[in-house]
Amino acid sequence: MYSKWLPLLTKCKLFEDITPYELNIMLECLSPKISNYAKNETIKYMGEDIKEIGLVISGTATISKENASGNRVIMDILKSGDVFGEVAAFSENDVYPATVTAQDECTVMKLPSDKVAWGCQNSCPSHKQLATNMLKIISNKAFILNRKLDYLSIKSIRGKISSFLIEQAQRNKKLMFMMPLKREELAQFLNVSRPSLSREMCKMRDEGIIEFHRESVRIKNMKALKEMASL
Repeated sequence: MYSKWLPLLTKCKLFEDITPYELNIMLECLSPKISNYAKNETIKYMGEDIKEIGLVISGTATISKENASGNRVIMDILKSGDVFGEVAAFSENDVYPATVTAQDECTVMKLPSDKVAWGCQNSCPSHKQLATNMLKIISNKAFILNRKLDYLSIKSIRGKISSFLIEQAQRNKKLMFMMPLKREELAQFLNVSRPSLSREMCKMRDEGIIEFHRESVRIKNMKALKEMASL
C-alpha cells in the first residue's frame, strides 16, 4: 500500500536509519493517511484537535498565524520531508496552534501521534529509531523558532532582508539561488509590509549589493550584506 512512497520516505529525517523493508512493515502498523492538496488549500486549521503528525511527502506548505493586528505571519516553510504538528502533539495543548496551507500542489502523510510516541501493538523493532528521530526533529525545531525570534528582533527592514538572504546562500551553498517564498510571503515571514520590502530590495539592487529577477536572487556583495545584517 505504501510501497510507491518508499523512495521518498526513506530520504526523510523522520525515517532516517530505517531500511525500506522495516519502514514498509512499520507503516502497515501505523496505518497513516495520505492526502493530496491543491495550491492554497488548507491542510490544518488553527484550533483543530491534535490527533496526528504531518509529513510533507511532496510539494511545499506554510505554517502561519495571525498576529494581534490581524495580519498573517508566516512562521515556517515546509518542504518535502519536513514534519509539522509534532511539537503541539507532544505538548499539554489539545488544539493546533497555527494554520498549515499548501503553497503548491502538496501530498501529506498523517501519522497518529499516539502510535508514534508510544509504539504500535506489534512492537516493531525500528520503532525505537522512529522515536529517536522524532526527538531530533523537535530539538531542531526549537533552534528554528529561535532563528525566527532573531528575525523579529532585527529592527531595520534591510537588516531582516540581509539576514534572510545570507541564510539562503548558506543553505544553497552558492551566491545565486531561488527564493523559497514569493514577495508577499517573504514580507509576511519577515513581518514587514510588502511595499516596504520591495522598495528596500530595489535600493539594494541599485546599490549593487544584490541582483534579482522574480524568484531568482544573486548576491553581488556578501561583505556589505553581512554588515547590514546587524542593523
